Amino acid sequence: MKKHFYQGLAVLLCGILLLLGSSNVFAQTKVTGKVSDKASGNPLPGVSVYVKGTNRGTATDPNGGFTIQAKSGETLVFSFVGYDPQEAVVSSGTVNVLLSEKVGSLEEVVVTGYASQKKKDLTGAVAVVKVENITKQPTSQIANQLQGQVSGITIVGTGQPGQEPQVSVRGKNTFGNNTPLYIVDGVPISNLADVNPNDVQTMQVLKDAGAASIYGARAANGVIIITTKRGTGKVKVQYDGYYGTQRPQGGNPFHILNPQEQADLLWMATRNSTNGTPVFDDVLYGKGDKPVLPDYIFPEGAMEGDPRVDPSKYYLIPDYKDAGMLNSFYRINKANKQGTDWYHEIFKPAPITSHNISVAGGSDIGSYYFSMYYFNQQGTLKNTYNKRYAVRANSSFNITDHIRVGENMEYSIIQNPQIGILTEGSGIGMAFREQSIIPVYDIKGNYAGTWGGALGNARNPVAIQDRFGSTKALASRLLGNVYAEADILKDFTLRTSFGGEIYSFNNHSFTYPEYENKENTSVNTYTETTGNGYNWTWTNTLSYHKKIAGNHDLKAMIGTEAFQQVDRTLTGSTTNYFSFDPNFTTLTSGFGTPVNGSGYGSNTLFSLFARLDYSFKDRYLLGALVRRDGSSRFGANNRYGNFPAVSAAWRISQEEFMKGLTWLSDLKIRGGWGIMGNQINVDPANAFTTFTFNKATSFYDLTGSTSTIANGFMQGRIGNPNAKWESNTNSNIGIDATLFKGALEFSLDYYSKRIKDLLFNPELPGVYGAAAPPFANVAEMKNHGWDFSATGNIQLASKLKLTLTGTFTSYKNEILKISESAPYFERENRRYGVAIIRNAVGRSISEFFGYQIEKFWDSKEEVDAANNAAKAKYPDISEYQQAAAPGRFRYKDVNGDGKIDAQDRTYLGSPNPNFTYGLNIGLTYKNWDFSMFLYGVHGNKIWNQVRWWTDIYGSFNGAKSKTALYDSWLPDRKNATAPIQELKPNFSTSDPPTSYYVENGSYLRAKNMMLGYTFPAYMLKRVGVEKFRIYVQAANVFTITKYTGLDPEITGNTDSFGIDEGAYPNQRQYLVGVTLNF
Repeated sequence: MKKHFYQGLAVLLCGILLLLGSSNVFAQTKVTGKVSDKASGNPLPGVSVYVKGTNRGTATDPNGGFTIQAKSGETLVFSFVGYDPQEAVVSSGTVNVLLSEKVGSLEEVVVTGYASQKKKDLTGAVAVVKVENITKQPTSQIANQLQGQVSGITIVGTGQPGQEPQVSVRGKNTFGNNTPLYIVDGVPISNLADVNPNDVQTMQVLKDAGAASIYGARAANGVIIITTKRGTGKVKVQYDGYYGTQRPQGGNPFHILNPQEQADLLWMATRNSTNGTPVFDDVLYGKGDKPVLPDYIFPEGAMEGDPRVDPSKYYLIPDYKDAGMLNSFYRINKANKQGTDWYHEIFKPAPITSHNISVAGGSDIGSYYFSMYYFNQQGTLKNTYNKRYAVRANSSFNITDHIRVGENMEYSIIQNPQIGILTEGSGIGMAFREQSIIPVYDIKGNYAGTWGGALGNARNPVAIQDRFGSTKALASRLLGNVYAEADILKDFTLRTSFGGEIYSFNNHSFTYPEYENKENTSVNTYTETTGNGYNWTWTNTLSYHKKIAGNHDLKAMIGTEAFQQVDRTLTGSTTNYFSFDPNFTTLTSGFGTPVNGSGYGSNTLFSLFARLDYSFKDRYLLGALVRRDGSSRFGANNRYGNFPAVSAAWRISQEEFMKGLTWLSDLKIRGGWGIMGNQINVDPANAFTTFTFNKATSFYDLTGSTSTIANGFMQGRIGNPNAKWESNTNSNIGIDATLFKGALEFSLDYYSKRIKDLLFNPELPGVYGAAAPPFANVAEMKNHGWDFSATGNIQLASKLKLTLTGTFTSYKNEILKISESAPYFERENRRYGVAIIRNAVGRSISEFFGYQIEKFWDSKEEVDAANNAAKAKYPDISEYQQAAAPGRFRYKDVNGDGKIDAQDRTYLGSPNPNFTYGLNIGLTYKNWDFSMFLYGVHGNKIWNQVRWWTDIYGSFNGAKSKTALYDSWLPDRKNATAPIQELKPNFSTSDPPTSYYVENGSYLRAKNMMLGYTFPAYMLKRVGVEKFRIYVQAANVFTITKYTGLDPEITGNTDSFGIDEGAYPNQRQYLVGVTLNF
């Protein structure tokens, strides 16, 4: 019965479809016409002509003529490379069309500092972001979406959900915070992560002083301006959504040995460390010539049948309250002889989804735009996630023909607890330190670990991430502005805008008692931090625009701006809880003594600014601007700073002698100079000397008795009332060109920046005591480089179009001065006892520093010869290089003095890339669209600290790599990668920082691939849908690199980045999404 029903239903549906199709065919008539150039009247061959919303199309013949089947009321679309597309409604059998030439994107309106200009009139270095490209990246972070899309901006991110990437515009501009200034709808904001990517209408990056100095004291790191969407025309409802999965790396990412291989490596290291016959005696692996895996790792070395592993002896209370109980537990841990894959125990496939719905519309009276956004990305690392909820309301109203008011508001909530990464103690760090013979759980389902000490002191990564699940982070933010504009007199516009942010956050975590590790936290602790704050910006501008005698175009503006930010934090912790239930854990429910702290911060800024833009005959352009800022961050001596800039451009293509070059649509040469400031790297209280107290150091027994102690104070920090702005002097020269009627556009810039009066806190002489030094304007650095971007539009066939957009960014950074007494400062000791990063005069920021490896010592004779030569030159030393021996590293004698010591440490490479590049590929055919985005980084180095843990047995007891066992030095394997494996560390292998850990960090990554299909309009009209597009997408599809770590994209601090000690890798993503318009 069912079979016949479905057969009948299929026949009925086929019949309906045939009738619908035939009705369209029967109603169609032949339409003919001609397409010509509007300016010359010449026919245009090869013009694409198709019926909108259908697959019916054709192309014009050599005489510009065409014939197509269409019915009355349908719309014909005409498109041709170098011309603006045009539509015509069929009302008769003949349709003739005149197409107008377009000149690329020159007429595009670009939002710059407090104003807007046409792209062709820009004199500064302004990069216009193609929003349709960046929104293809499946992330809630707008900054991440910018990577590779704009020249002159470098972005480095991680795979951790919600983590803000490092963003730098034209290199590193300071030792401190290098984040650019973000402006949303004219209001500076502190956190770009709160803005919904779907709400972005336009985005520009102001890169040089000619464009950015209008923002004065906050412009030195560049300015990113975002305008959110507005409504126009009839009501439009749009839904955008996708759902997908994220996949962690497969295989064995850290190349960790299995249990038998780990035991074999121990035997190898024992042989290599023994003079004569080796003695094998290990509590786990026995005493034979070959190691034997035990059945149990605790009790150590036990086999099945051993009375010590009787389950009845097992005793453990996971949520113990008394630290004294830790040593009373009886643990039984079976050996995982197959090996625990710790990486994939904590990294699992995870979902990602995004949903956005918006309603927009407008008329002559006003416009509106409303949106609701939900984003949920579960991290591939256990218990990491980012959930976002946002609503936005934008509206504007024309009160009269000359008065306009409006508002832009967004409220967002973010749940985003983040783990520390790039450190040995994180869950990721422990995934390459915990030995694979250790199981995740013991015989009773509680955590297993390194208890007993034979397997090192690493901690169970699964336990770390499970316990991290109690960490919660909730933040909310209201941001936006209200504004009013009035046209006064004839050519003047007065505008006032008041906006800002109100924000709050609450983070809380619980530290559980541990029992499974060699080194355990035995006290439970609850910690909670809460904070709130606000900032407001009040901007007032008066603008003047006048065209004079047809040849002169003059724009002028003056303005004032006031800013204030206030925030408070409160934190507390308590220990010794009876209940670990998070629903009943508060700062007052623990038995321990509460430890509390609080903080307060406030700063203000008041500014005056002005700008002038002049154009003569649309070919000679001049721009000038100045800003004066006064900041509460500085003392009265240097509170105010002046930031001028001037820029000019010559549209040489408008000259009469260029008119014959018909292939050159537009050519502009521009240049600029100016000064930008920076104030964010100084404490608002830096100008003041502050005092603190401490019972051990500032209290004193004034009477000489032991019972009367007077409270006292001591200097906590020395103030510097003379500190002032960091000053960034910027020069720029560039070319903008449009060729072949917009088929090709490119921009090329060369820039040079000299940053003076950099704020740095140098060490003070001991006479000042323990007081912290203030920030002072003592340092200096420079940057120079090239920016290049190009876009090409190629019509491959009548309905096949290819679009290519490429970007190229390079910068060279050099530190010119640090302080009078210090030619360098160092960062990041890690496990070496000396720093591995040195920031020095004459070098770029964050360079790696250590011993350069020349080769391995290949024989005892080679060692003896070097030692004898050193002793002959220096009778008071006994060896050329400490602990030199066959198979160990031979370091380079950098200074050539015939011995190896600390003076031979040298610069080993820079994490700053030589250049970065991006390529967007777009292909459309009829209703199909395909896009691909490639991003690359070249010339940077990475310090792979993971290799210190895994490649050298003597570095630290823990898991080791395949390299250590199969590619380490042996007398018959001298061309190995790793040094000889030995039981103990020494200076010639693992003790000092060396070039062994420095790797090539260059890579090319397919960041995004997307294939979409838009259903024809005639199919959708019947169900009331204007547009329906479905697509499939893959992100981080492949990466080409020589780097051996998890991910070559490594973040860090401004003056100490590029160190990989357990990165959260960018994961591959597969998604399905839809766009619906009603």
